[in-house]
Amino acid sequence: MEELIAYCGIDCSVCPAYIATRKVDVTELEKVAQEWTKIFGKEITPESVACDGCATGSERVSGYCQACEVRTCAIGRGVVTCAHCDEYVCDTLEACPAFKAGRETLDKIREGL
Repeated sequence: MEELIAYCGIDCSVCPAYIATRKVDVTELEKVAQEWTKIFGKEITPESVACDGCATGSERVSGYCQACEVRTCAIGRGVVTCAHCDEYVCDTLEACPAFKAGRETLDKIREGL
């Protein structure tokens, strides 16, 4: 599967919600919802985890990504990823929990610009 880099640098193509969505696997979406309910401590539905990747332009984006400040900022700035932003690394990105996993990817992208 080809990489699908989110604005924060994580690879959406390895996200269990993305994989289950692409496979149209309702059972897997239910498992992801159950797991995320435990992790985040609030009820998460299978419908709310269905996701085509936050940077694809699709309307189907997980509830977490819909509310993501990094995603909102990147879309507003019209950048491909945060590495493409003039303000990389900003406070919003630093505060994003997913950035810890995506920083190396974004740093590599930034070096190649």
